[in-house]
Amino acid sequence: MLYEIAEHRVRITSELEIDMGLLLRSYSPFVVEDDGGEAVIDLTLCSHMKAIPEEDCTLNRDVETGNGIIKVMKIENGDRFKCQRDVNVSGGYQFVVFDIHSRPCALLITDAWFHHCYSVLRNTGDGLHYALNSILMLCYSFATAPHDTLLVHASVVRHRGTAYAFTAKSGVGKSTQVSNWLRFIPDCDLINDDNPILRVMDGRVYIYGSPWSGKTPCYRNVKVPLGGMAQICRDTRNYLLPLRPFKSFSLFTVSCSSMKWDERIRSANYDTVEKVLNVMPFYELHCLPDKESAEVASAEMSGGAVR
Repeated sequence: MLYEIAEHRVRITSELEIDMGLLLRSYSPFVVEDDGGEAVIDLTLCSHMKAIPEEDCTLNRDVETGNGIIKVMKIENGDRFKCQRDVNVSGGYQFVVFDIHSRPCALLITDAWFHHCYSVLRNTGDGLHYALNSILMLCYSFATAPHDTLLVHASVVRHRGTAYAFTAKSGVGKSTQVSNWLRFIPDCDLINDDNPILRVMDGRVYIYGSPWSGKTPCYRNVKVPLGGMAQICRDTRNYLLPLRPFKSFSLFTVSCSSMKWDERIRSANYDTVEKVLNVMPFYELHCLPDKESAEVASAEMSGGAVR
C-alpha cells in the first residue's frame, strides 16, 4: 500500500494478512497508486522478527506519549539484524511501543534516517491500529526532517484560501480558538485539529492535512499556504502580540515533533523552523474562549504582512 502524505510517499509492505484500508481508515484520503517509485519511508510489517540484543544498543530514553510509553534505543551494532533482513541498521534505532496498559504492542527497527523500517505488531483489535498508527507517525516525522518538513502539534483553520495555525499545550484552547473561527468568521473550514504537516517549498510555507488529527476526525488531503501561527495564552482580554525571532523560535520548536537527542534530525528541524520564521509571522494570542478572540485574531492575522 502506498500513501502520499504532504507530497511525501510512504510505502507499507506486509507479510501479514491485514486489511490495510480497514485498519488505517484515516489514511484512505492519502492512498495513491503504487508505481514502484521511491518512497521516503519503506515500512515492512514482518511476520517474525527478533529484537536486536540490548548489548548491541544504547538506551536513549522512555518517551511518554499520553497513550503509553515508547522505549527508544540507539543501535550500535546492526550486523545481527543484517543477517535477518539483509540491511545494516547500525546507527539506527530500535523502538518498543507500549500501550496505555504497559503492554508491549510493537517492535520497530529503523536505519539511521528512517528510510527502511521493519516492525512486528504484537496486538489485536484496537491495539493493532494504535501500534501501527504510532509507528507510522513516528517514522514520518523523523524521515521527512531533511526535506524541510515538520509535523506540528497545532490546530489549523483555512480562511479565504490562507491557513492559520494555533499551538498550545493540550487543554489550553487551540481547538476552541479554531472552533470559534468556524462558528463566527465567514468562509472558514477546518484543515486539521492536532497534527498538520508544514513544508517549506520554493521559499513559501505550506500546511497540509494529515491522517493524524487527535480527537477530531479531520483527515483531509489538502495543501494550503500558511499565513501565520499563534501560541494561545489564556488571558482576561483579547489581543494579538507579534513576537521577536528568538521567542518565536523557542515557542515554535516546542510544538514540532523531533528527536532532540539526535543531532542530525534536530539540526534539520531547526533549519526548517528558521526558514519558516524568515517568511511567516509568529504571534502570541492572549485571549478568552469567546467570539471576540476569533474576531481579533482573524482581523489581525489575515492582515499581517508576510515577511
